Amino acid sequence: MRFGVVFPQLEFGHDPGALREYAQTAEALGYTHLLAYDHVLGANPKRPGGWKGPYTHENPFLEPFVLFSFLAQLTKRLEFTTGILILPQRQTALVAKQAATLDVLSGGRLRLGVGLGWNEVEYQALGEKFSNRGRRIEEQIKVLQRLWAEPLVKFEGRWHQIPDAGLNPLPVNRKIPIWFGGHHENVLKRVAKYGDGWMPNYRKAADVQPHLELLDKFLETQGKKRSDIGLEARIQFGDGDPNAWRQTLEEWKAVDATHITINTMGVGLDTPQKHIDAIKKFAKEMGMGK
Repeated sequence: MRFGVVFPQLEFGHDPGALREYAQTAEALGYTHLLAYDHVLGANPKRPGGWKGPYTHENPFLEPFVLFSFLAQLTKRLEFTTGILILPQRQTALVAKQAATLDVLSGGRLRLGVGLGWNEVEYQALGEKFSNRGRRIEEQIKVLQRLWAEPLVKFEGRWHQIPDAGLNPLPVNRKIPIWFGGHHENVLKRVAKYGDGWMPNYRKAADVQPHLELLDKFLETQGKKRSDIGLEARIQFGDGDPNAWRQTLEEWKAVDATHITINTMGVGLDTPQKHIDAIKKFAKEMGMGK
């Protein structure tokens, strides 16, 4: 099982020195990956019509590709993953180019988590339709995978037209792993058909079990099995003590989770050092590095 950290950007600030210390500490402790959330814009809750989303314009988000490019030069082994990149609100070819560049500069250390998102205001501001995002993401995945694999691509789709063009440079392995976030039945179908892994947003393994059973059925229709994909769970630092963490970990192991990512946000850690101390404590309690 691979252990990672959720970059606590809502509470961490953006001091470059603190960012460096956090990533280098995580790597030295034996964490294998760093996960960052994605939001381009936050809405004003006082806007006409109000706002009920979990984030507003007051919540800071560093753009993940830029953040990872900065951290990649400060680390050697740490993998970077988006959890998740809101793909349908971005231009597909541009995402392909940004991801390929990051993959090359980091030595193949990018894993791309993607999803649909929920922020309609953000879609509107970025010039993309919110209502058809589910249908568009599947074509986006096809475009990404071809652009990363082939020097030249001809593609005629419903939303994408590529007239014999390609990326240069291509990713290190001519592939970047794509993982899906969300738990709708359509998401599970996409995981089975296109994905390298799944990032369910559940705190308890028991809650995910019915979805895993459905996922297994969809995988079977694609000639695959569960061991062909990864499963990433998150443990909340504030959900109890080390004994509770270990119990949660064992429960996720029982459903074959391949990645566990510790989230230190939401428990009153108001300085970068407190978050660094938290990932140190979790690593020690889980016996990492032994």
